[in-house]
Amino acid sequence: MNNDLFKTGPGEPGAPRAETGPATSPLAERMRPRDVDEILGQDELLAPGRPLRLLIERDELPSLLFWGPPGSGKTSLARVIAHRSDAHFLEFSAVQVGSRELKKVMAEAEKIRRAMGRRTIIFLDEIHRFNKAQQDALLPWVERGDVVLIGATTENPSFEINSALLSRTRLFVLEPLDRDHLRAILRRALDDPRGLAGRAPAFADDGLDALTALADGDARTALNLLEMAASAAGAGDGDEPAPGIDAERIAGMIRERALRYDRNGEEHFNLISALHKSLRNSDPDAAVYYLARMLESGEDPLYLARRLMRVASEDIGLADPQALPQTVAARDAVQFIGMPEGALALAQAAVYLALAPKSNALYKGYAAAAAEVRDGPNPPVPPQLLNAPTRLMKTLGYGRGYRYAHDEPEGVAAMACLPDELSGRRFYEPTRRGLEARLTERLEKIRAWRTDRLAAAREESEKR
Repeated sequence: MNNDLFKTGPGEPGAPRAETGPATSPLAERMRPRDVDEILGQDELLAPGRPLRLLIERDELPSLLFWGPPGSGKTSLARVIAHRSDAHFLEFSAVQVGSRELKKVMAEAEKIRRAMGRRTIIFLDEIHRFNKAQQDALLPWVERGDVVLIGATTENPSFEINSALLSRTRLFVLEPLDRDHLRAILRRALDDPRGLAGRAPAFADDGLDALTALADGDARTALNLLEMAASAAGAGDGDEPAPGIDAERIAGMIRERALRYDRNGEEHFNLISALHKSLRNSDPDAAVYYLARMLESGEDPLYLARRLMRVASEDIGLADPQALPQTVAARDAVQFIGMPEGALALAQAAVYLALAPKSNALYKGYAAAAAEVRDGPNPPVPPQLLNAPTRLMKTLGYGRGYRYAHDEPEGVAAMACLPDELSGRRFYEPTRRGLEARLTERLEKIRAWRTDRLAAAREESEKR
């Protein structure tokens, strides 16, 4: 058996209370919570009487899955569980370990459980990095209860975790930390001997506020920024205390914020969803905000131009026919002048779309027609609409009964265009918003006139 993998750790009986790494470790590592009560921002999970807290206190853990943004406390929570549990605890990252090595560890954990009656907790960080086959390899041991698997992921488990593995774990969602919690974490780091107590300059309240704003809900980032700011400021000269670090000094130390954004991850889809729905709901302020958030984070501006085009047709359509040309012009401007200048063209198009009258009549009409094509009988085109370029085709009735609309006094012919099987079906139903209000009136007149004329033609044909 590999004794190195199962040597006594912080979860073993008689092991000391969880401590942090040496003073040379990063501040975020030294300040990891040592107990459940030190974990901030997850009261829905860890307040007294809440489900996860009860599981930890009773040491009756099923396999767990923690889903939350970076720096929300997933790893810290797993380590706290290890320190409270009478179980072996092993920690791996899916980036660094393969399924073959993990299967070997699990097989040895099974032997220990059967021989000694003791469980093994395996914490697998970034579990979404495992592919389907690798995740499937975990199932037998999880199903038998030979190990307690604690997986952590920043990605939506619905898309990244196999349904079989997901069904065998209890999912707990961790929230990003709000600014009050981040501020408390920074204050703790400044006051705690594990952190910067006695070794850091004073921080003004607005300086800490600036750090929490930059951290964007991520405790690890907040602590890294604090450590960097404290190091850059120094501790003063001789007996002179270092000047208090305020928001202005923070801005001078940290020139560029690293936005949390993954162009292929869930945050990408969250933001584009927010942009689309803000445009649909006629909110130009939110639309410009989400547009800027994506562009400033490095999103492809042409991707955003394509999405604006989609909004122009899906949510506006003929209520304002100029919406689509606006988005096409924005796309052309981005291609012609590039970025960052092209951002204004996209912003102009976004504001136009937000303020345009809204209609999804085109979207619904096309969807209904596509459903009919997909599920319906798809009857042949009526003969009056067929071209007849040859004598044979004319003999077969191609084009018989066709009437040229421009020769009609009303500019509309009393001629059915849909197959008889679809007679009376309506796919496009305009709204009474924007230009579509006028189109509605015209369409109602055309439909009524055509219906009357076709009915009269049928009556005349029956008399004959």
